[in-house]
Amino acid sequence: MPAPNDYFNVPFRRLAIGNQDEFRQPGAIKAAVAEFISTLVFVFAGSGSGIAYNKITGNAPTSPSGLIAAAVAHAFGLFVAVAISANISGGHVNPAVTFGLFVGGNITLFRGILYIIAQLLGSVVACILLAFTTGGLEIPAFAVTGVSVWSAFVFEIVMTFGLVYTVYATAVDPKKGEIGIIAPIAIGFIVGANILAGGAFTGASMNPAVSFGPALVSFTWTHHWIYWAGPLIGGGLAGIVYEIFFVNRTHEPISEF
Repeated sequence: MPAPNDYFNVPFRRLAIGNQDEFRQPGAIKAAVAEFISTLVFVFAGSGSGIAYNKITGNAPTSPSGLIAAAVAHAFGLFVAVAISANISGGHVNPAVTFGLFVGGNITLFRGILYIIAQLLGSVVACILLAFTTGGLEIPAFAVTGVSVWSAFVFEIVMTFGLVYTVYATAVDPKKGEIGIIAPIAIGFIVGANILAGGAFTGASMNPAVSFGPALVSFTWTHHWIYWAGPLIGGGLAGIVYEIFFVNRTHEPISEF
């Protein structure tokens, strides 16, 4: 009869802390630089589309066409951002993805911290560049609109769960096979779809770095905690669920996805 672990994996047994020497390892530094660049590219495209929309419409309220434009810009931008860093860092481009992979034992804590610092810096630099290149136009920060704070919080949890679950299914799962080729497309598509679902209510961040850059540059922190707590909870839950029910690991070393 199969042992219990043949049916259910226990992700917390695979958690790895690593050590501070990882901050100086050439491979980790290269990966962090890749995360910085890919996040910069993604935020520049995504936030830039919002600035362009506001300029064209004179800061009009969000319209269906504006929501579609935001979804397309973020989907395309994330597809590219993941693809250009996938072979170097794994293409996280998101602290919630990094946290979800840490919970599943796919990255060490210290390397994860290095990634998150790089992602936040990439977002901030992208927003500074946008402010400079647009002549000081306002960088739109994420905001809750038309729903309660707690509804927005749940929105971010659910949307980020879908995103990180997609990352696991298409990029992390050892059984992914040839579907791994389309991982960047699938990850971009789920973000675009979630923006269509939640963009009118929370802005559909799903990514603390994407929210942090605009908030810092515009110095707008209203309900900012939602854009950290929601994605981190959603990403962590996705990592736990996928690792427990769907990943079959037998004494594998940590993969450093």
